[in-house]
Amino acid sequence: MKTFLSIFFIVAVVFTLGGCSNGSTEEAAANSAKTAQPDRPAPAAIEIPVESPKTPSAPAVFEVPAGTSIRVTLIDGLSSKKNKSGDKFLATLAEPVVVEGTTVLEKGTKVQGRVLDAEQSGRVKGRAKISLTLMNVMDGEKQHPISTKPFRAEAEATKKRDAGIIGGGAGIGAAIGAIAGGGKGAAEGALIGGAAGTGTVLVTRGKEVEYRPETRLKFTLDKPVSLPKIAPKTS
Repeated sequence: MKTFLSIFFIVAVVFTLGGCSNGSTEEAAANSAKTAQPDRPAPAAIEIPVESPKTPSAPAVFEVPAGTSIRVTLIDGLSSKKNKSGDKFLATLAEPVVVEGTTVLEKGTKVQGRVLDAEQSGRVKGRAKISLTLMNVMDGEKQHPISTKPFRAEAEATKKRDAGIIGGGAGIGAAIGAIAGGGKGAAEGALIGGAAGTGTVLVTRGKEVEYRPETRLKFTLDKPVSLPKIAPKTS
């Protein structure tokens, strides 16, 4: 019996030592595998650049100095008889506006003007007058305000014409008086003729100031203005 117990004890010890040996071998193999294959860093995230929407750059602005001449060609006709204060009119640039070698406003660019005052001729005295100014440069649907000195025009005087009418009437009256018998009749005839001549002047107005379409006028800036480059719009 003692011999059997001794054998059983020895077998148990052998199995126990064998199990421990196998466990140590497996752990050593696992450690060896870890050593042979070092830890690799995780791949870095790839950043994809996102382009922001491009905003259009602001157009260059040029300073047009006071005193700059602006020559225009009228689109709308103007008349001291028909127009009144506040009326608007259109024109185009007859020449480009150039600042320090740069063409800021090209020929053909539309501009808008306004009638400051208009006065038709009187029957007895007073010549017809008209006063104009430019107020906007047209850039498509946009308007760029400008300020010009008033353009003023006055009709020609008609004194010689009026004197001719009166003198002609007096001469006709004198002739009538002579036919009537001369002397006192001639003097009365001259007065009658003179009165008739004066009456003709009273019902006849003088000349008006009239500008037909395609007429060229010259304006002058009275204040500096900042403007982008503007070209005429083609339809």
